[in-house]
Amino acid sequence: MTEHSIHWETEGTSRVPFAVYTDEDRHKKELERFFYKSHWSYVGLEAEIPNPGDFKRTVVGERSVIMTRAADGQIHVVENVCAHRGMQFCRERHGNKKEFVCPYHQWSYSLKGDLQGVPFRRGVRQDGKVNGGMPTDFDPKDHGLTALKVATRGGVVFASFDHNVESLEDFMGPTILKYFDRLFNGRKLVVLGYNRQRIPGNWKLMQENIKDPYHPGLLHTWFVTFGLWRADNKSELRMDAHHRHAAMISTRGSAGQATGAAAQVTQVSSFKESMQLHDASFLDIVPEGWWQMGEQMPTAVMMTLFPSVIFQQQVNSVSTRHIQPDGHGAFDFVWTHFGFEDDTPEMTERRLRQSNLFGPAGFVSADDGEVIEFSQQAFETKPEHRMLVELGGRDVGETDHMVTETLIRGMYAYWRKVMEA
Repeated sequence: MTEHSIHWETEGTSRVPFAVYTDEDRHKKELERFFYKSHWSYVGLEAEIPNPGDFKRTVVGERSVIMTRAADGQIHVVENVCAHRGMQFCRERHGNKKEFVCPYHQWSYSLKGDLQGVPFRRGVRQDGKVNGGMPTDFDPKDHGLTALKVATRGGVVFASFDHNVESLEDFMGPTILKYFDRLFNGRKLVVLGYNRQRIPGNWKLMQENIKDPYHPGLLHTWFVTFGLWRADNKSELRMDAHHRHAAMISTRGSAGQATGAAAQVTQVSSFKESMQLHDASFLDIVPEGWWQMGEQMPTAVMMTLFPSVIFQQQVNSVSTRHIQPDGHGAFDFVWTHFGFEDDTPEMTERRLRQSNLFGPAGFVSADDGEVIEFSQQAFETKPEHRMLVELGGRDVGETDHMVTETLIRGMYAYWRKVMEA
């Protein structure tokens, strides 16, 4: 594979070349280095496979995998590729089975991925002789499904093709782990529903979008008008030591027009002073005890775990967002909305109502998919150009405000370190 070099205008990452998003060979290299080696990828929630025999088909990078719960209750993740002729044999997204059987030649596998049945393995007897059959040294133990390394924490399941990957806790790092454990604090999770969308843009653009605290108070009318995410909200930006993962932490401010020194945050076209809710219960927000972190009570924490997932708390709505690359110019985006087993019926209804802000037709998130698409279109027409991420300076560091693009610069510092090694 011949890889064309990318020209960075500076030694840092404040000016990101469009070619980062448009080169197919580089995309394949990203898959190998970020999804198939040395990294953990999100695959789902334990609550999605509560019973023995339950399974969920998903992906790691662009490889199809299956998350299963075996008869002994253990969780396994296996590649959805038959060891015989390479067919992706599992087509259902969810289900319950005692075994997996490839329809092509009916090779069968246990839920752990062990090969347990091969039709005509010992041939077929006909006219006093045995025809065909596998070689005498064929051993089923050598031909199971590719098994991934699995780690679970707080009801969330991660997997890696790299069995030498560092521990999940070391991968997250102590800063991000603190915010992960705040959300996934041991209470049993309950799946409330899914959204799926296909976005015609490079997969990294969604990581960037949730590492960008600057845009929500400008792009999203809902956020700025109702005070859910504005530049004058009390906020923090935190990163792991490698700058690959991040957490944006915000506390809801006042809805409506800002005054005084903060007035400029609502002097933007996305602020709609006349916007009113027909049903005020849509923003019926009830503080929850698990929000508390020391003296803080954040109403929103958006975590990005590079490369594959976003964990979202926006007031009472909580969800995972799974980034699933499909070529350099598109990705599937799967939202899993969840609650907790000890939620009251009123809280469940509240979480479901607020989830309408998100997903492909969400009052907020529909904006993100559209701007990502338009960005990718421009990148493809002018791959020699670059974008500017210099708000807040050109360096990388944690901050206590939102008027910065430091998290994006940090992610690309990590990207360059891995991709240019």
